[in-house]
Amino acid sequence: MPNNLAEPSDGEGLLHCAPLFSRLGAFVLTVGMVLAFFISQLVGVYIAGKLVLPATQNGSMADIFFFGSNDGTVVSISIVIGCILLVVTSIVIIRLRGGKVRQYLALKPFSFAVGMGMLGVLLIFMIASQALTYMLDMTPLVFVDPLYESVSSIWLLVFAMVVVAPIYEEVVFRGILWSAIAEQFTAPSYSVHHGAIVASIVTSLIFAIIHVQYGIYEISTIVVLALIFCYARIKSGSLLLPIALHIINNGAAMWQYLSQVS
Repeated sequence: MPNNLAEPSDGEGLLHCAPLFSRLGAFVLTVGMVLAFFISQLVGVYIAGKLVLPATQNGSMADIFFFGSNDGTVVSISIVIGCILLVVTSIVIIRLRGGKVRQYLALKPFSFAVGMGMLGVLLIFMIASQALTYMLDMTPLVFVDPLYESVSSIWLLVFAMVVVAPIYEEVVFRGILWSAIAEQFTAPSYSVHHGAIVASIVTSLIFAIIHVQYGIYEISTIVVLALIFCYARIKSGSLLLPIALHIINNGAAMWQYLSQVS
């Protein structure tokens, strides 16, 4: 089966190749990956809970989820487990469809100049978002409090939330789902950027909505942040740049949180 969605060297367009997924297939994939996203988290919490929480060894599944979801060590380990499950799932799906993983997920180097430019865009967003958060007196990271207070090592929590979470979130949303949606609009009748725009809007909205731990304000800012990651994906032609920007964003947020609680 021919492979598709190979970005040209400037990363600003898509080659008109046969899609890896049909439109129905792309829809099913989107729903399936969102479900897999939540299921992987539940599986991760269950496995980590059984390993970390002795009191739940003979407890019910509900007990494990209840106590585990508020335990920093359990949640951190579950993020790592979820990352492995989702990345492997994405790779298997692409290979089963006859695609090349590195090409479909755009796992290739990006231009230093483009990277610096997108870092500047991210910094502007972070400053503006922080200013707005301060003016509205919002506390977007309040959900981290019980995790911070219960984690066995703060570095485990930092590693999971700053490094691991961005990797699998980008693989899923700016990786396989973005490519599957964008390739539906590569026919000559569409403009060169049509698929990229549609894919960016759809995946950004879904990405924001699945962050159920946040309120409406935070979800709105996540939509903008996700669009920045999508633009980085388009501009660089590489998924590695959104991953790097995502890690920087989460790292800055975690640094700010730790500086306030310590």
